[in-house]
Amino acid sequence: MEIKTERIYTKPADLDGYRILVDRLWPRGISKVNAHLDQWLKEVGPTNDLRKWFNHDVDKYPEFKLRYINELKDNPAFHQLKATVDEQLKTQNVILLYSAKDTEHNQAIVLKELLTK
Repeated sequence: MEIKTERIYTKPADLDGYRILVDRLWPRGISKVNAHLDQWLKEVGPTNDLRKWFNHDVDKYPEFKLRYINELKDNPAFHQLKATVDEQLKTQNVILLYSAKDTEHNQAIVLKELLTK
């Protein structure tokens, strides 16, 4: 089994996994039914201050990643996410959902890297 990332605005590519939204804010225009979520861990998303500072600026991504990892160290939601992922991976894939347009520079990518180490 593996951890995957997927943009919540795209048609679900894989419904055969445990789907976790890792955004702090609910994605605009997405109904809870259409999201096909198993869990929403909003507390694992970047803090509002970090999210606003980053503002999806690719040049800031390396610093965003460092600051976000630092936030996660003391975040109980990250430990909850890790436990959930470890449990779900025993029987199925885990899909980390995010709303950012950039598919390579977002918090789900950082989380996937941390969870696969």
